[in-house]
Amino acid sequence: MINLKISIITISYNAEKHLERTINSVINQDYNNIEYIIIDGKSKDKTVEIIKKYDSKIDNWKSEADKGLYDAMNKGIKKANGDYLLFMNAGDIFFDNKTVSNIFASASQPQDIYYGETMIVNEDNKLIGMRRLTAPKQLNWKSFKKGMRVSHQSFIARKELSSLYDTKYRFSADFDWCIKIMKKSKKITNTNLIITRYLDGGLTKHNLIPSLKERFKIMQKFYGLPSTLLNHIGLGTKLIFFIIKNKWF
Repeated sequence: MINLKISIITISYNAEKHLERTINSVINQDYNNIEYIIIDGKSKDKTVEIIKKYDSKIDNWKSEADKGLYDAMNKGIKKANGDYLLFMNAGDIFFDNKTVSNIFASASQPQDIYYGETMIVNEDNKLIGMRRLTAPKQLNWKSFKKGMRVSHQSFIARKELSSLYDTKYRFSADFDWCIKIMKKSKKITNTNLIITRYLDGGLTKHNLIPSLKERFKIMQKFYGLPSTLLNHIGLGTKLIFFIIKNKWF
């Protein structure tokens, strides 16, 4: 197997409670060709102190004001030199220290996209459950018609196929970004792995309604209005039950 280089990018802001576990999850991977980048939004807590503690293990980091999450992600992409991109934000960790090796071992030839499942955990890294939307057996650009079937943190994309995030979307630019990449991709592999332990919460959860409105616009752009409206009948019902079950109110 070719020793593919992966750029893992972490975005942080006032993340002193969660960043260290993310850093350790990345730097303790047994894969030997990782470029690690941290983009911090000029945190006011001890986040930068934590980054400096691991300076020798981080290939590139910056702490400066930005125009939001996706602006920071774009800074990370511009700094990345890897063959692949993966965003692992503050609080999120890999399933175990062999995850990156197992991702690239899942196919005999380099792929355009590797993907897998996502586990939801709390601040103590205790399992809450698997992500509501499960990854499809075979992913393609139409798979997101009924929602983001693969978590952003479990979506590894070839850098040359990626674009910058469209910052006109404040909460769902990752949804748009993934679809664009899938439309360009010919080789997409289901790793059949749990890739990420995702920290419950985040920007989308705390801005659920604006996020859903953005996703509707993105779906309409790619899949058309009739298809989007039809799919949202079922999605809306499932979402209501999910919100009630998980007490998101």
